[in-house]
Amino acid sequence: MSLNFSFSSEHELVRDSVRRLCRDELAPLVNEAEETETFPRHVFKRWGELGLLGVRYPEADGGSGLDKVSDCIVREELSYMSQAFASSWSAHTHLGIWPIWKVGTPAQRERFFVPALAGDKIAGFGLSEPDGGSNVRALKTRAERVPGGWKLNGSKLYITNAPIADFLLVAARTQSELTPEAISLFIVELPNKGFEIHKLRKEGIRASETALIHIGDAFVPDDCLLGHGEGTYPVILASLSENRVGVSANALGMARAAFDAANAYAKDRIVANKRIGDYQAIAHKLADMSAQIEAARWLVYYGAWRVDQGTLDAATASRVKLVASETALAVSEQAIRIFGGAGIMREYPVGRIHRDAFVYVIGEGTSEVQRNIIARSLGFKP
Repeated sequence: MSLNFSFSSEHELVRDSVRRLCRDELAPLVNEAEETETFPRHVFKRWGELGLLGVRYPEADGGSGLDKVSDCIVREELSYMSQAFASSWSAHTHLGIWPIWKVGTPAQRERFFVPALAGDKIAGFGLSEPDGGSNVRALKTRAERVPGGWKLNGSKLYITNAPIADFLLVAARTQSELTPEAISLFIVELPNKGFEIHKLRKEGIRASETALIHIGDAFVPDDCLLGHGEGTYPVILASLSENRVGVSANALGMARAAFDAANAYAKDRIVANKRIGDYQAIAHKLADMSAQIEAARWLVYYGAWRVDQGTLDAATASRVKLVASETALAVSEQAIRIFGGAGIMREYPVGRIHRDAFVYVIGEGTSEVQRNIIARSLGFKP
């Protein structure tokens, strides 16, 4: 990225549009969605009408034809308002449909990708498993070929959008050998009688619906094997690397929201006839938070630029994700400290933001996994 990098007028227009949408239409929905732990499905249709589900996809394919920087701007602004809304958006627009756009057949694109862009169908991505953690190669869900298709058996855990999804991309082993080439993706329409979906209750991103899935002899027809070919493991890896840059923008949005709330409180809260922000201990916290956010911002958008240049590598994606997610966690914790007792009251957002920030030092690959990827790029073998 050149030193004179700046956001284009198109980028600023995207940011302004999403901010208005959040302020006028989405923010009033957040509290009820958080309290009931239920995502308002109609929001997907609204996102589709505004072209926000197709930000990253070419106009020729029905998308908005924008770049990864624009995608990260949308993520940042949605997360500034509510990480739960941004999480459901992300699971749908990237993980749930990007592989279909990338390697799906024309028929699969028409049947799943096109209605997903319009918000007429909601998507999710079934990868994580109870025993596998962040190790994709340890995947145990199996697909066995049967007349007319496949039977899937196994389980999936922490699957975003599963309780409200119309279809899921599900990763399964199509060969007995424990090799990456044996892992394939299936498009599973829901409901499917072989899928038992159990909604989970979470401490963070409560309005984004997440599930544990038991898969027992679930039939999937041949035309729902993604790309009509086995061995789509490289597509999974490419999707995860790019999405790590994306969720880093989510983390940036959370960090900004926590800082802005704390900064405003430090100016309004008076103790001993003095704004608490004028006490050095508080002022230094805010100074550190501001610096951390600015550093994370440049790294996130550098990562987005690398995606647009086609030069993103796994280690760079991991650096971006590690720094941004840890920044969101640290900044939101300091925000609670600045608020004091008020920080754990639900009338203020910083407690919710901190709970949500924990999700991204775990989800999309833990911070420890990111450090391992970075270390391996340096020639070590952790």
